[in-house]
Amino acid sequence: MKILTIIGARPQFIKAGSLSRYIRENHTNDVEEIIIHTGQHYDGNMSDIFFEEMNIPKPKYYLGIGGIGHGAMTGQMIEGIEKIALSEKPDWILVYGDTNSTLAGAIVASKIHIPLAHVEAGLRSFNNKMPEEINRILTDRVSNILLCPTEKAIDNLKSEGYENFTEKRFINVGDIMYEGALYYKKLSKKPSFLTNDHPFILATIHRAETTDSLTKLTNVIEALNEIHNEKNVIVPIHPRTRNIILNQKIKVDFTLIDPVGYLEMVWLISNSDMIITDSGGLQKEAYFFEKICLTMRNETEWVELIDSGNNILVGTDKKSIISAYKKDLKFKLQETFIYGDGNCSQKVIQALLDYKHY
Repeated sequence: MKILTIIGARPQFIKAGSLSRYIRENHTNDVEEIIIHTGQHYDGNMSDIFFEEMNIPKPKYYLGIGGIGHGAMTGQMIEGIEKIALSEKPDWILVYGDTNSTLAGAIVASKIHIPLAHVEAGLRSFNNKMPEEINRILTDRVSNILLCPTEKAIDNLKSEGYENFTEKRFINVGDIMYEGALYYKKLSKKPSFLTNDHPFILATIHRAETTDSLTKLTNVIEALNEIHNEKNVIVPIHPRTRNIILNQKIKVDFTLIDPVGYLEMVWLISNSDMIITDSGGLQKEAYFFEKICLTMRNETEWVELIDSGNNILVGTDKKSIISAYKKDLKFKLQETFIYGDGNCSQKVIQALLDYKHY
């Protein structure tokens, strides 16, 4: 079985690391994986370092497509991926999550009739203004096998009528990022810039709906500035967000650092007192390491975390963020872990190998 894996953004490198490692260790004789890196995250600190740290095979193909608008980016990715797929003739195209790289891979697979597997299928934020939501919905619609991380994702697909599509299969394989977190926690390393053991809060700001609105971005930064007066706030900053802050001359009091490698990020998450983020993946990673997460969005695709009481939606209103921070929030352990048993990769590969038997 030959799998053509499409990746292009930081969370996809982490997910692919787990699956690639499982293939190398267990299926060298019957599974070949070929990786295409679209280049969607083009900063070296957010791309190359992940391959080095996590021992992910270097992509056979690098398209170098990033830093342009959604339409141009997705179109160029489709063109590049299609040429490779026609040449490699894989048995599967496999995509992760909800990025433009994901959608491009899905469109190529559907147009040239290569079976498509979607890891993290069935997730919904129910906000169609988010580009990621559109990418999820469209990718699920053309996928042959939908590999879901939770039972809620299965329920979403059922409510959308996916049980009526006889050519599609969907299965709860658990969350592949949880598998990676378990593996990489023991390899995590303290960032060199941390020269003391003072308590800190880890925060991130990167989502376009936050950074593209001066009002929202200013509110978020002012809230983090105020929180920083009580406890150190550390923010690994995306280059695009840093440029916006500089260009708009927004006052920042908290600690801005360059993007860090994943092993350092795992250390920061697991040693922080709290997570404040507008990210999707970091909400889950907070849960993996038993940290309360304040999510600076009005909705999330990870509704299970809201239901557990460990993730609080605070939006981008300054008062709401500060008010939630000041509450005495404690992590609530669950009787059953939400995201599976940590063996997602095994279930993904078995699902692909067994597909013809359905």
